[in-house]
Amino acid sequence: MRKLLNTLYITSSDVYLGIDGENVVVKREDEVAMRVPIHNIEAIVAFNYVGASPALMRKCCEYEVSISFFQGDRFCARVVGEENGNVVLRKTQYRFSDKEEESLIIARNMILGKVHNQRYVIERARRDYALRLDCEKLENASKLLKQSMSYIKDCKTLDELRGYEGEAASVYFRVFDDLILQNKHQFVFSGRNKRPPLDNVNALLSFTYSLLTTECAGAAYSVGLDPYVGFLHRDRPGRQSLALDLMEELRAPVADRFVLTLINKQEINAKGFKKLENNAVIMSDMTRKLVLQRWQEGKNEQIMHPFLKEKIPLGLLPYVQAMLLARYLRCDINAYPPFFKK
Repeated sequence: MRKLLNTLYITSSDVYLGIDGENVVVKREDEVAMRVPIHNIEAIVAFNYVGASPALMRKCCEYEVSISFFQGDRFCARVVGEENGNVVLRKTQYRFSDKEEESLIIARNMILGKVHNQRYVIERARRDYALRLDCEKLENASKLLKQSMSYIKDCKTLDELRGYEGEAASVYFRVFDDLILQNKHQFVFSGRNKRPPLDNVNALLSFTYSLLTTECAGAAYSVGLDPYVGFLHRDRPGRQSLALDLMEELRAPVADRFVLTLINKQEINAKGFKKLENNAVIMSDMTRKLVLQRWQEGKNEQIMHPFLKEKIPLGLLPYVQAMLLARYLRCDINAYPPFFKK
């Protein structure tokens, strides 16, 4: 089990990252703005960065601390140390990825987990806010998602699986706006859009999905898997296909619920977003800092893992799922167990 440590988020655009002994230092105009012992952090995530010293990168590689760079909300690059993972495990991963039949077995379970967790988000809202929601509309959506799961179980090809996954996502996002209970005029969701996001809700979703993808990639690295070789998402230069695979079942219970909580608890408002000339919507630095703070705090939430049958911090969930996938590829277990939120 990988110990969950802190992630250091750098949101200021005018700082430089360096190393001083065993401490990561954040400098602004040659003045030290922050100093953090490197053994206290697991990863560094930098937004709108000025740069990082080669000495820091080298030290982070020694301590197995990853550094991820974003430009605004867009992932740019990730620095990790030498990979010492099990070569046999990776060769098995590559063989499975090359065979559609083997890939389908894994991908099908991941998408079953995704659709189940979408149903969970809807059912949880129906239970908690029955008097404020159109429960009949939500119940119909939940039934359609349940029906999709039966189709997914019987699908025979990856293309067929992608079709059912797309249909389920359409059903889910058609009722997503109903789950927004506060500041409806500021947070209107009329459908999923990205590259770029065109409204406040999609800006939040895209940002949290980026964070989750980065954590899933780190989780894959940590157990010796290649985050660029997936099963549902096929090979594409520069795309972390396995990280995207792992993220699918975690989108709804981790990222979507996080976004809904921020909005419904009125922790953010429309003043924290701005529209660019190309109609893209981005968060202000202040809002991004708040979102990152809440995201980091949320990792400490204790959840019951249905397969392990023990409580784990939410932040460990990507690592647990990556570990279970590695165990399946090693034939330690007879199937990949997706995360089913209960």
